[in-house]
Amino acid sequence: METITIPQADNKEMTSSERAPSILNLFACKCPRCRKGDMFQDKNPWHLKNTMKMNKECPVCEQPLDIEVGFYFGSSYVSYAFTVAFSVFTFVAWWFTIGFSLYDDRIIYWLAVNAFLLVAAQPYFMRVARTGWLAFFVRYDKNWCTKPPQPLERTNKDQENNW
Repeated sequence: METITIPQADNKEMTSSERAPSILNLFACKCPRCRKGDMFQDKNPWHLKNTMKMNKECPVCEQPLDIEVGFYFGSSYVSYAFTVAFSVFTFVAWWFTIGFSLYDDRIIYWLAVNAFLLVAAQPYFMRVARTGWLAFFVRYDKNWCTKPPQPLERTNKDQENNW
């Protein structure tokens, strides 16, 4: 099998026989185009002052991360889907481990535990939702190191921080 080497941005070389980075890198809040660069300036989502501070572009492939004004409002739908899935998961886990009854307050305890876990996980869910929303519009590019990202079509620097 012939291997072709592709120069990387960080002076490493990747052969064509290597696999592409996993889609699960999006749960680590990596750039959807190269799946290597960090989207957020601070890696810890629980540093609440810096939770949503994003890089202007991917530090690895230079993909712009702020595509247009108000772009990330759509990520609220992804975040909602994560919270619903998480609540269903905790409901099923509670049902099989502790159970529910009509004669006591176990459902109230589940609601309280679920609410606490949702509030605690919300900074991470918001980050992953932004990463997932961007991944709908920016696909993985196996030739990201040789092809520059597409230029932005609808940017308005005057309106950038007006939301």
